Amino acid sequence: MKSALAFSGLITGLMLAGCATQIATAPIQAQALSYNRTVVTPVQVEDSYYVMGHDRVAARAEARNAGQARNVIIFVGDGMGISTITAARIYAGQSQGLDGESYQLTMETFPNVALSKTYSDNFQTADSAATAVAMMTGVKTDSGTLGFDHNVQVGNCGASLGHEVDSLFSMAEAQGFVTGVVSTARITHATPASTYSHSPSRDWEVDGDLGAQAQLGCRDIASQLIDFPAGDGLEVAMGGGRRNFMRVDQADPEYDGRTGSRTDGRDLVGEWTAKSEAHTFIYDQAGFDAIDFDSDVRVLGLFEPSHMQFEQDRANDGAGEPSLSELTAAAITRLNRGEEGFVLMVEGGRIDHAHHGGNAHRALVDAVAFDEAIRTAVEMTDASETMILVTADHSHTMTIAGYAARGNPILGLARSEVGALLRASDGRPYTTLGYANGPGAVCVSDENAACEREDLTDIDVEAPNYLQQSTYAMGSETHGGEDVAIFATGAGSERVGGVMEQNEIFHALAQSLGIVE
Repeated sequence: MKSALAFSGLITGLMLAGCATQIATAPIQAQALSYNRTVVTPVQVEDSYYVMGHDRVAARAEARNAGQARNVIIFVGDGMGISTITAARIYAGQSQGLDGESYQLTMETFPNVALSKTYSDNFQTADSAATAVAMMTGVKTDSGTLGFDHNVQVGNCGASLGHEVDSLFSMAEAQGFVTGVVSTARITHATPASTYSHSPSRDWEVDGDLGAQAQLGCRDIASQLIDFPAGDGLEVAMGGGRRNFMRVDQADPEYDGRTGSRTDGRDLVGEWTAKSEAHTFIYDQAGFDAIDFDSDVRVLGLFEPSHMQFEQDRANDGAGEPSLSELTAAAITRLNRGEEGFVLMVEGGRIDHAHHGGNAHRALVDAVAFDEAIRTAVEMTDASETMILVTADHSHTMTIAGYAARGNPILGLARSEVGALLRASDGRPYTTLGYANGPGAVCVSDENAACEREDLTDIDVEAPNYLQQSTYAMGSETHGGEDVAIFATGAGSERVGGVMEQNEIFHALAQSLGIVE
């Protein structure tokens, strides 16, 4: 049975009719405010990507008289491309009985907007690791790697050592900031791991993943979170991925028959709680509700053995874990106690996973939950001292097409203004949302030699488990390579504008904080 929500007062009414349009995010008056931070010189300061990003953001800041920030929050909607934002906007409005097309998500009310180019050093269409590194370090690197410059060799420990780069989080911790990472994915997954780890392979989440490479000086990602050497380490780390912190002989605290994955004998949860009396571990809603986040507590929250639940399933099956909005509220409450300011990353990690599964319904539900977390952050922070930046690491291949009438259910079959089903040249109806590739493909091997598309007339295409049809078959739908959006508000957000290289995001955050030149 779920216990009472500790932060229900902060998020009550998030989905009331028209609520997102009520947020006023007028441009903040640029201030001469300075927090007298000590400038950090990261090891990657001479990297060509770093230099280019630094200069472009510095020029934009000067032209716009950009302010300084005490705190920064970066929201990363994993896989949240432009089509996902559009569809989520319509879905959110329609879910409240409103006009979806004219509805506004919270992120869409932010005054400073830009496009981000998402290619990595070696891929046109990048993965979540390289894109996260760009945002966290100011340099582009090779896909599949974490915490290195572009000289890294994927999966090669020995050849990669010596090419490490500093992250915004390691720089902030060294300057006395408090820091936090929140994700609905495993906390060792690519995006959150970019804040604290160095790994030639994003897949080295637990010790057994390294194989012989472990003998060459590389360490698994989970152990790097616990051993994070910058400052006094993360104050808050909450998400999924519990199994990577527990030994194989340790029983999972929630699921019968499951154990941890570690084979090196380390109990990383125990190591975390042994650091101090303030270091606390939680794994369910009850444990979350019992924490006083308005204290000096240091929280490791791991709410699932792997990824956290999709929002659709968390809400429907009574899963014992907090929402992304609750996690965000808790993290901000804790980090606001820092004397020097804070740096927080919040990832909506499962938007991406639903898209990979060809499941637009769960992707949109998670995108709306992500926007609710953004609204929570806006309500809890002072725009004159806190920058909030919202973006995606990459897009997906979901499309919105077909000439459906305004007001037609975004997850439904496309219909005309008089309600008639719109039909493709095969005479069969189609959905407004589809994918360029993925598991919903029409033609798969010899199972459908004539490649006849399924007749959707009597299919419940709005059901949570429905997979949208795709053009060609793949076991997992792929990322998209087009630009993604950046929305920013608050102190220093004038540094966001135009078409930006993705690694400029780091410079917008770090320059606003005053911790880089």
